[in-house]
Amino acid sequence: MSENHASCLAFGQAVIGPPGSGKTTYCFGMQEFMSRIGRKVAVVNLDPANEGTPYQCAVDISELITLADVMDNLKLGPNGGLIYCMEYLEANFDWLREKLANLEGHYFLFDCPGQVELCTHHGALKNVFAQLAKWNFRLAAVHLVDSHYCTDPGKFISVLCTSLSTMLHVELPHVNVLSKMDLIEQYGKLAFNLDYYTEVLDLSYLVDHLATDPFFKNYRRLNEKLVEVIEDYSLVSFVPLNVQDKESMRRVMQAVDKANGYSFGDLEQRSLEALMSAAVGADFHFTSTLAVQEKYVQPQEKTVEQEAMEI
Repeated sequence: MSENHASCLAFGQAVIGPPGSGKTTYCFGMQEFMSRIGRKVAVVNLDPANEGTPYQCAVDISELITLADVMDNLKLGPNGGLIYCMEYLEANFDWLREKLANLEGHYFLFDCPGQVELCTHHGALKNVFAQLAKWNFRLAAVHLVDSHYCTDPGKFISVLCTSLSTMLHVELPHVNVLSKMDLIEQYGKLAFNLDYYTEVLDLSYLVDHLATDPFFKNYRRLNEKLVEVIEDYSLVSFVPLNVQDKESMRRVMQAVDKANGYSFGDLEQRSLEALMSAAVGADFHFTSTLAVQEKYVQPQEKTVEQEAMEI
């Protein structure tokens, strides 16, 4: 922000996650949802590979640099090109500061690139967040993960490792989100209740479940050690999300507000209550998400492992 307003706090979300996890769709849905309760929202596109964004974009990195230009001119691949773009942004903070200075009083959604390495290893994106903090931005990282990974125990362990690594590297208050909850059963049945995945409960059951697969049976010790690391940190949990379900959006918004310290006033609270009271709007679809959540929150038959534990 400008020097005259350096003391003004700005709140927002850094929306991160692997490609295809729904970051752009989330920004569009959250912008629309927050606007309906009276919150002034500005979406900042920091993904130089984004083209034709559906949301109203207040700041667009494509005005500074695009992935296509980098790949053409420097003969880099998409991964190397994205890293170059983020380093270029890091070297041109003045451009970003000037753009953001015109948006005082807004709540910010930063739509970030989907390259996983930028959130787990490389320092450029982390440095952008650190610079924003120096400008008095209070951000929370919203890490989106496609919920279909829950249907594959091996992939879910990988997701847990990636989420933990991201939380430790990005160094922001963190909310992990299982996106596309309305589509989860298209990829297969869940082996456990939904809260097992969202709360990341006793992962030994997941290792036992993996052991029934001939391929993963050979890697049981590796899986046990990975699970041990995840449980030792005890940091990872998830909030389920269906962007078309306003109750689901409200829960995610409140989790993020709690993480970044945003506190809305009475007017916004009344607007939220009015919006939530219209529970059967034609523009929101509850049934598919609720059906999945209810199905997997109900008590299920005990597994052989659970019966053995009780004995």
